[in-house]
Amino acid sequence: MNDNIGVSIAVSAILYGTPLLLAGLGELLAERSGVLNLGVEGMMLMGAVTAFFVSQSLHGTAWMALLFSVLAAALAGGLMGLIHAFLSITMRANQIVSGLALTIFAGIAGLSSYLGQVWKLGAKAGLHQFSAVDLFGLAKLPILGPIVFHQDLFVYLSWILVAVAAYYLYRTRTGLHLRAVGESPQAADAMGINVTAYRYTHTVVGGMLAGIGGSYFTLALSTNWTDGITAGAGWIAIALVIFAFWRPDLLVVGAYLFGGFSSLGFDLQARGVQLPSEFFSSLPYLMTVLALVLVSTGWAKRRVGAPAALGVPYAREGD
Repeated sequence: MNDNIGVSIAVSAILYGTPLLLAGLGELLAERSGVLNLGVEGMMLMGAVTAFFVSQSLHGTAWMALLFSVLAAALAGGLMGLIHAFLSITMRANQIVSGLALTIFAGIAGLSSYLGQVWKLGAKAGLHQFSAVDLFGLAKLPILGPIVFHQDLFVYLSWILVAVAAYYLYRTRTGLHLRAVGESPQAADAMGINVTAYRYTHTVVGGMLAGIGGSYFTLALSTNWTDGITAGAGWIAIALVIFAFWRPDLLVVGAYLFGGFSSLGFDLQARGVQLPSEFFSSLPYLMTVLALVLVSTGWAKRRVGAPAALGVPYAREGD
């Protein structure tokens, strides 16, 4: 534990905020295409259980086991995203109903729990886990060392993905087309943009990122499997997209802010501050509600930047 409480909280905020950042980034890309995905929680749980199973099944080198575990989590989340895309884009089902159905299907009393029992994952300690690395040998620098240069590879991957997503959205033609699809699919279609392909691709990629975010729970945070291990992180990730005004840079701020509230209880209790555990457990969710209230104000609504066609099915005339 770091003696500087500010540094300790910052490090914990990054640790607990990383799965929120990854899942939130996936949701942001899906929503930019006009698809609302409320199945993030279920996708994270599927990623978590799949990654842990693969990591327990591979007995080679740690880096290879972790790599295949993350890829398996991405595949599990991507398959869930594909189901959501088929229902909401091809079948034009209500996106809210489809997303909720997926979360129920894969949730704490659903497929993820069933797989955990079938694979006998309960009460097992993880064989492989992501650990912090001393980047460039700078981990011992004051303040910045533990915050910036002593994180696990998952954290650095999330930073790279945020930079790539920001560049993609605002500096590439494909990103411009994606935003056009989310704003006005009719106009995008008239320009020759394949609306269905864009929505399918980004919904599946969003599911993959949610699955990867879920794998962080069983490969880095807890390194074991318990039913409902994500504890509502998927819902917070969805709220973070609104909080961040659909911008990747602000998503980082929001994820680490909520990550800090998630870990605050552990940091304070480790320093002898005794408050009811229920208070600390409720902090992330209370802040989620507060954030949504704030971004619903008149000022925020003028700046929120929600895709105009979000949640609206699209079909060509005559289809």
